[in-house]
Amino acid sequence: MYQRILVPIDGSATSNLALQEVSKLAKQHSTQVELVYVMADIHLMDANSYINYDEMKESLERTGRRILTEAQTLMQQAGVAAEVKLLEAGGERIAGVILEEARRWSAELIVIGTHGRSGFSRVLFGSVAEGIVRMAHVPVLLIRGDKSQLRETERRT
Repeated sequence: MYQRILVPIDGSATSNLALQEVSKLAKQHSTQVELVYVMADIHLMDANSYINYDEMKESLERTGRRILTEAQTLMQQAGVAAEVKLLEAGGERIAGVILEEARRWSAELIVIGTHGRSGFSRVLFGSVAEGIVRMAHVPVLLIRGDKSQLRETERRT
């Protein structure tokens, strides 16, 4: 079975469902787990206002660290040890950053929650999960919950 599972998280309900699935897999097979959060780049252009990018970056970093800590705690409560890593996009696509980390860490499986957007919403927001599936060098397990599962997960977190 898989010995090294990479789990990109974003703090969403679908991300939490992915954590639940990974905890089941990891407990059954004594698997190493790495949780990653990618800080997206900030590109705001407004000539009429002052934006403190350093403060904004610090805020994004705090959020990422909080999400990673909460996810790591959930995994520990499930009896699974997990490493955490905060990554910066650095001008790259988030999917590419995740895949590069999967290569670097020698992941054998990527487990990611997907929002299941379609149509205009998918075009507007894009899909990190879709990008990972298209370019992955290892198997990818997509976790998508129905609306009742997502509401239940959101209530618990």
